Amino acid sequence: MTDMGSMKGTSLPRRSWLGIAGAALLVASGAIHLDLYLTGYRTIPTIGPLFLLQVIAAFVLAAAILITRNWVVEAAGALFAVSVLGGYLLSLWVGLFGFTEVRTAAGIWAGLIDVAAFATLAIAAAPGLPSVVDLGRRLVPAVAVASVVALALLFAAVATPKTQPVATGPDVLKARTVGGVNLLTDAKGLTLYWFAPDTTTKSACYGSCAAYWPPVTGAPSAGPGVTGTLGTITRTDGTTQATYDGHPLYTYVGDGSPGQANGNNLNLNGGLWHEVPITG
Repeated sequence: MTDMGSMKGTSLPRRSWLGIAGAALLVASGAIHLDLYLTGYRTIPTIGPLFLLQVIAAFVLAAAILITRNWVVEAAGALFAVSVLGGYLLSLWVGLFGFTEVRTAAGIWAGLIDVAAFATLAIAAAPGLPSVVDLGRRLVPAVAVASVVALALLFAAVATPKTQPVATGPDVLKARTVGGVNLLTDAKGLTLYWFAPDTTTKSACYGSCAAYWPPVTGAPSAGPGVTGTLGTITRTDGTTQATYDGHPLYTYVGDGSPGQANGNNLNLNGGLWHEVPITG
């Protein structure tokens, strides 16, 4: 007859299961960021390489946790998860390296997963801490409090991002030199863009795309130096969108002030975006 004690001894301890769960959460977060990287974020300066680095680090840490079952590696995974969450919150609230994030389902899910990974791995690492002052036992309630605070910050950031994207009226379109190129801008001086998948009669940018790239609405008029053909199209919601030489016009939430063109040549939200040069 098999001894029940020996059977119990072959099962994984709770700490190991927590480590496995934490590693799986890191992989899930990395997978979401990999999908975002491949579907357009790779073209964003600085943010693209950081996304790739985050994906690699998440997978490496997850593998290291599973292989070593070491509390130091688990603690590193917890710190990594909360740092990824911090970067997301910063990009929502104040922007990060010239990029302003908006609310998306993928971003929210990644944030929730990062909070769960932090809590799971921090608790998994707790028993490995020095027992002289019983740090492990003291750390568990601290992790719980920190996780609640992180969730609260996530929900607050999602509810109040830096920019609430809204459609902007064109008033008088302007010509402005940005980076040595004479570009079309809106009345505030913000660079205007056109979207490769659009046609001369239809915009392909709606939903989360329009959150990143607010369409310029209303019938435009030309200011000094603006040549080319101005016009309009009707969007599916019935609003009028301004066009220039047949291209529907947009601004970009990543441009915080006049003189910036951070959206130029980005492959984001389903296609390439280009600044609008003044045609002769």
